[in-house]
Amino acid sequence: MLSSSERERERERERERERERFRAVSALESGLFRSSAMAEGPETSDAAPLFDKAYHDNCPGCKVDRLKRERRGIPYRDLSYIWIVSLCTALPISSLFPFLYFMIRDFHIAKREEDIGFYAGFVGSSFMVGRALTSVFWGVVADRYGRKPVILIGTFSVVVLNALFGLSTGFWMALCTRFLLGCFNSLLGTIRAYAAEISREEHRSLTLSVVSTSRGIGLIIGPAIGGFFAQPADKYPGLFSQSSIFGRYPYFLPCLLISIYAAGVFISCWWLPETLHMHESTDVTGLCDEVEVSCDSSDATKHDTEVEEQKTYEENLLKNWPLMSTIIVYCVFSLQEIAYSEIFSLWAVSERKFGGLNFSSQDVGEVLAISGFGLLLFQLLLYPRVEKVLGPIMVTRLSAGISIPLLSSYPYIAMLSGLTLHIALNFASILRNALSVSGVTGIFILLNNAVPQHQRGAANGISMTAMSISKAFGPACGGALFSWAQKRQVATFLPGDQMVFFILNLVQIIGLILTFKPFLAQPHERRATSLT
Repeated sequence: MLSSSERERERERERERERERFRAVSALESGLFRSSAMAEGPETSDAAPLFDKAYHDNCPGCKVDRLKRERRGIPYRDLSYIWIVSLCTALPISSLFPFLYFMIRDFHIAKREEDIGFYAGFVGSSFMVGRALTSVFWGVVADRYGRKPVILIGTFSVVVLNALFGLSTGFWMALCTRFLLGCFNSLLGTIRAYAAEISREEHRSLTLSVVSTSRGIGLIIGPAIGGFFAQPADKYPGLFSQSSIFGRYPYFLPCLLISIYAAGVFISCWWLPETLHMHESTDVTGLCDEVEVSCDSSDATKHDTEVEEQKTYEENLLKNWPLMSTIIVYCVFSLQEIAYSEIFSLWAVSERKFGGLNFSSQDVGEVLAISGFGLLLFQLLLYPRVEKVLGPIMVTRLSAGISIPLLSSYPYIAMLSGLTLHIALNFASILRNALSVSGVTGIFILLNNAVPQHQRGAANGISMTAMSISKAFGPACGGALFSWAQKRQVATFLPGDQMVFFILNLVQIIGLILTFKPFLAQPHERRATSLT
């Protein structure tokens, strides 16, 4: 039996071997072997054999690394996987918002119409409470057993539990099914880690942009699906009778459509390539020595600095301030984002006498569908170029800053009518959602750059837990705030919905302030696409 001091020394040696391995792979990925080989000439180049020494034949992560080195173009197949999984995790989050008001009304649990938003907030928050309780667990599972099993479990949970939510006959059934859906919905944090690992360095911002774009579109298309397909027997009596299952369960159809999509994603993900390295840590000191010989002194010094910084952060993620500060900023923006999503739908369907737009759920769905299309065009055509010029942090700051006067205009948009109202509302909704998703994309990039691969699942799990806690407060607080605001239509200071959007702006201002130093610390530039 080894003594405690011997076991500690053995663990220290193991950690040192892991650091050396990270150093070697980082040097290889950044192209140092390539520059050395070019200096020696093609005949003497041994960069490829040296690179192969870092591979393990039975390791799926090594296979992906080898494929990344050989593949030069944009990985469209991998981007499609990232897109459909991110969309799958986003659709059920917000698809209920357009019809949640009417669902709570049909449950007959609210004694007054003004109290519907209060109960709606609890149903909306239950998903985030469940996700907050399990995100770290799923992140650890993803780091130990791989990204693919966690993604499969998450997509299958959407198939079953989202359909059950649509069949809810009472408040408590709806609350419980949403809570369980959140407990098993582990997709966003895992797919963010996967996106950072599946692509080459020059495409990493694109893959993370796909995550946030697909998620943002899902948060918009989800409510559009809910708005168009809820209560189908009332909206489309020629297709659905009141005696059919969709007449008896008026909110089942939108949930069923999302579950069918999730079933397709679940089947597709059987062919998803695993990115986690699943092999025993080996001593690569010899390889590191060869790396140092093949690099010039400045490059070697740079990597020495990176390894020293890695020693500081990798032992305890909670002491990694670049990671934790990014997560805190992410939580603030997430709180504001989910509160806005619920308040927008409640505000749009509420009556004019309460400062709303008196829209139907279908009208809300149309607005959100148009916003989703506009967001898609912005993120695919404009965001990569803007991010390349300004950098992700500046994009996040600009997005937060522009959103403040935009949200302040919403109570005045409610004073319009007819075509003018629809044009102004659609323009504001497109701009607001584009700004929100652009800001979150920059946070994603910072978060994944703050940790090495073997901690990425756990880091994203921590971020998902913190974000889910903040989002759990979002719908509940937003619903309560909205109900309170509707009761103060004649107040002297910020009457009615003006108070709602004022408080949303206060949260946005706090997030904007936190994006500046000294609070937001950026990780050292380990890679070619680092941020500063």
